[in-house]
Parts: sequence; structure tokens; C-alpha cells
Amino acid sequence: QVELVESGGGLVQAGGSLRLSCAVSVIFRINTMGWYRQHPGKQREWVATITSGGSTNYADSVKGRFPISRDNAKNTVTLEMNSLKPEDTAVYYCKANSRLKGMDYWGSGTLVTVSS
Repeated sequence: QVELVESGGGLVQAGGSLRLSCAVSVIFRINTMGWYRQHPGKQREWVATITSGGSTNYADSVKGRFPISRDNAKNTVTLEMNSLKPEDTAVYYCKANSRLKGMDYWGSGTLVTVSS
């Protein structure tokens, strides 16, 4: 009933850039969308969030580097990753929230590896 597909992950050198995209396929309304990341053996952590009205919030570690945007008509959310650091290496997950369903929906993740 709900599918989230991330794309854009890969291997990049420190200082480089990547663009992550997430397409949400769902028949009901999606509200807030965002990005999270997870290192092996650690808990998933919040990266950035954007509301349906375009209001954004960022984790301190990515402020000024990872602008988030969305296309409401297409139900997509994008994370521009700039000035990448080795500590940004993680699996990045897309999240979409439905107020109607009272649920969060997650993609399967895309791996970002930043080499020094």
C-alpha cells in the first residue's frame, strides 16, 4: 500500500557532493517527510525534515551543508549533500508521515560512503 524508494547513494571523496532522492508511492496524503541515517551497530538518527508547507529543520551536524526540498505534486523529497565528510558515511533512509493513518513509512535505505 505504501512504497518509498531512495536513490542517489554511492561512493564519493571527502568534499564532494551527492543528491539523494526519495519517491513516495501512496494513495493517501503524505505530510512531513525527512531523511535519517544509521551507522552499523548504532541507532538511526535524524538528519533533516520538511513539512508539507516547506518548513525545514536540520540536525546540527548537517546545517548549511544538506538542504532538503520536496515536490508535493510528485510526492518526492530530495537531500542535497555538499561538503561531504567521512563521518557522513551511513545508510540514509527516507521517511514519510501520514497524519491520517497515524503512521511513519520508511524506505529500505541507500548507502553513502565518503572516503578520506
